[in-house]
This record gives sequence, C-alpha cells and structure tokens, in this order.
Amino acid sequence: MTHNSTRFGGKIVLVTGGTSGMGLEAARRLLDEGARVIVTGRDKVRLDSTVADLSVAPATATATASASASADAPADRGDRVLGISGDATDPSDLDALFAAIRERHGRLDAVFANAGIGAFQPVGEVTEAEFTRVVDGNFKAAFFTVQKALPLLADGGAILINASFAVHHGVPNTALYTATKAAAHSLAPTLAAELAPRRIRVNSVSPGYTDTPAYRAEASDEAQAGVGAVVAAGRVGTSDDIAAAVAFLLSDEASYINGQDIVVDGGLTAATPAQLL
Repeated sequence: MTHNSTRFGGKIVLVTGGTSGMGLEAARRLLDEGARVIVTGRDKVRLDSTVADLSVAPATATATASASASADAPADRGDRVLGISGDATDPSDLDALFAAIRERHGRLDAVFANAGIGAFQPVGEVTEAEFTRVVDGNFKAAFFTVQKALPLLADGGAILINASFAVHHGVPNTALYTATKAAAHSLAPTLAAELAPRRIRVNSVSPGYTDTPAYRAEASDEAQAGVGAVVAAGRVGTSDDIAAAVAFLLSDEASYINGQDIVVDGGLTAATPAQLL
C-alpha cells in the first residue's frame, strides 16, 4: 500500500487503544506518513512492546523515509512514538495522559478516539454491571478523551471517533454494543457544529467486519468463514483498510469533510452481493 511519507510531517497525533488491531495499524500508518504519535493502552507491558514494534521502520519504506523525512519528521521514528499507559474510561488517567502530552509536545493536531470494547449477547442477558462496563468503554471513554483533548488541540485540528457499521445495519445480539457506538457516532456532527469557530473537524469512522485479534476472539469459526459471502468486496476487512481511512480523514486532504460518518465495510451495509439474490 502506498503511503505519503510527509503528509503528517510536523503533526502530533493521539491514538487511544493503540496496542492492537485498528488502533495499532492506524498508529503505524501515521508514523509512516511522518507524524509524531502518542499511543495509549491499559497494559503497560503490552504498550511497551507496541512502542518497540512501532519504532522499527518497515524494511520496504526505510529508504524512502530516510530520503524524504523533514526536520519535523526525523528518520529515527523511535523519537516520534510515545506510549502512555492508562484507562480511557478513567478521567484521572486521561488527565495524566494529556499532562504528559503537554509536557512532551505542547499541543495536539489530531485525535483518533479508538479505544473501545466489544459486547455481544442477547438483550435479555445484559446485566447492569455489563451495561455500565460497555457504556464506559465505548461512550464515556470517547466523550472524555475528546473533552480533555480540546485544550491541547490546535485550531484547525481534526478528531476522529471509532464507531461501527452496526450503527447502520441491525445485527442480532448487539443491542448494547450498537447503542454505545451510536452514542459515540452522534458526537461527530454535534461537535463539528460546536467546534466550528475553532475550525476543528470532527468525523467518525464505522468499520465493518475487520480481521483483528478482538474479532477473531469474539466471532466463531463459522461466523468468520461466512462473512466474506455477505460483503460485496468478497472479504473481511483488514486493519490496514481502516488505517488508510483514518489517515485520510485526519489529514488536510479531508479538510472539507466534517460532521460525517464514513463507513468502511466493503459494501456490507450498502450493496447486496449477486450470489445472495
């Protein structure tokens, strides 16, 4: 996949929940394109491993990166990645996160509020404790990440919230999960209007079925095998597919996209494969 190695030169981007799946690949892509990236995760050991992984440039990109990196995006990508452990549902951890970013960088240019959790059970089996856990993980985390980022976010910056294709397409046993993702999704148009005086763009991205560690852990082998048949693209998405959309939406190339939800699902919600007709 072709990357623009200077598109984010000099930009400082936060990716929450960046230790696996879509968050990890989004962080990698942003680094490849010249950004200084802060990644977060709750597990310090896993986070340290992620930072070490992200600090190594892809072999195929090393020559290009070293030739084209600007003064704001040094070739040593290890200097451009910072891991900060913490729980995105805990406002005190978020306060510590943004204090560390302020000390290290003094500002932010973009935020990918990606941290979230899955929850798949019949509505009748949802307990109050589970309700609180999922609301906190998928809505409270996104809301307070954005709220607490705003004092550091530069005017003209960008915010992207990770939602879900399920917001647009009813899926059994996802009532709680979908409701919390719908709440996060609703932030984009509202905050786009509220933050317009600062020229801060706010969008959401709604991934379809995506091959991540969480997806493989949560979906049965039979479900995974059957997904490609209902997607017009004929396959499950990859974290790279989502990362490409994330990088575009956070970049200046998307400067006139605001208050929108961009569905990245291979046509799942909009197109019916011929074999299903």
